[in-house]
Amino acid sequence: MDHRPESDLIQKLVRGLQENRTRGRWANTQENVFVLRALRKYFETYESKTPDFVARTWLGDGYLGKRSFRGRTTGRHRMEVPMASVIEKTGSGPKQRAPLTIKKQGPGRLYYRIGLDYAPQSHDLDPKSAGFTVNRVYESVDDPDDVSQRDDGTWVVEAGSRVRVTLEMVARARRNHVALVDPLPAGLEAINPALATTGDVPDGGRRWWYGHDNLRTERVEAFATRLSGGVYTYEYVARATTPGEFVVPPAKAEEMYHPETFGRTGTARMVVK
Repeated sequence: MDHRPESDLIQKLVRGLQENRTRGRWANTQENVFVLRALRKYFETYESKTPDFVARTWLGDGYLGKRSFRGRTTGRHRMEVPMASVIEKTGSGPKQRAPLTIKKQGPGRLYYRIGLDYAPQSHDLDPKSAGFTVNRVYESVDDPDDVSQRDDGTWVVEAGSRVRVTLEMVARARRNHVALVDPLPAGLEAINPALATTGDVPDGGRRWWYGHDNLRTERVEAFATRLSGGVYTYEYVARATTPGEFVVPPAKAEEMYHPETFGRTGTARMVVK
């Protein structure tokens, strides 16, 4: 704030300080004092004027609307633009675009977030790393011949066999409220060791890093409130219940409240026979 007051890192640092509280405070008395002093300086530097402004938004030459902000509040306003309108203004080609303009009139500081919700046209997605890297491997539990992989990457599983699924997640930096989700192909069913009728299930272990997990009919989930940068592994066991050829959607990790920070595997194929 002293040497680069216009840096866009300042707001990110403030957000990081706020998100790393535990039960409303930081680790110790010294951290509380210095963080509060830093936040007080931020407030005096950037929040000294009480908000009293109007924010207007345009996409290309099209006017999207306005919102008024009066006084200090934690309230938020949400503006949704249909994808059809985005395509109409920007076109569908990779190099066609239109500027998104946000203009503020009046005193006070405007905070905003721009997000995009979409559905891919193809089931075949390549791996992507935007803050996380995720890998997924299938292995046999009982007989090594139960699970194999063809040269084209397709997994072949013996019907009725048990399969160990190993997810490796790499976090590049400290992350908060992380969700690791692995969609199940329709031919597999996750085995829940907590059920009395399940029987003996090999324990994958490595459960220290996440708070809780869910074994659902169509996906498996693991959640962590806070993660340091590093490599994390999650394992579970599934049974091949239904013969057939199936699409295996990508496994994905993301910060739930900042979904632009995410990573996924590629789409896979599985044959249960």
